[in-house]
Amino acid sequence: MMRMLLALLLVSLLTACAGGLPANERVAAHSGSQAFLDQVARACGDKNIGSTQLDYKINHSGDAYFLDVTSKLYLGIITRKEYADDMNSLYPVGSNQAALDCIFSQL
Repeated sequence: MMRMLLALLLVSLLTACAGGLPANERVAAHSGSQAFLDQVARACGDKNIGSTQLDYKINHSGDAYFLDVTSKLYLGIITRKEYADDMNSLYPVGSNQAALDCIFSQL
């Protein structure tokens, strides 16, 4: 019984430490992730994912899904293949390969 109470307390503390942001926003808010996104915007900003340039996606559009998945790529939560599959599924317009290659080169 005592172990169960300690486990519940630990889970409660961990949840409280995570802050009020949903998991995907905590990932995108990670300072290393933001630096990576800034680097991608500088190096690859003129490349398109779908019909939108990366600079616009990162700095102006508020595309939370793109920011979240790109942050997860940087943090190693998803693989390059998973990232490419996600980008090509969600943004199927045109070829994303040049943008993907550029993003991967920033890792």
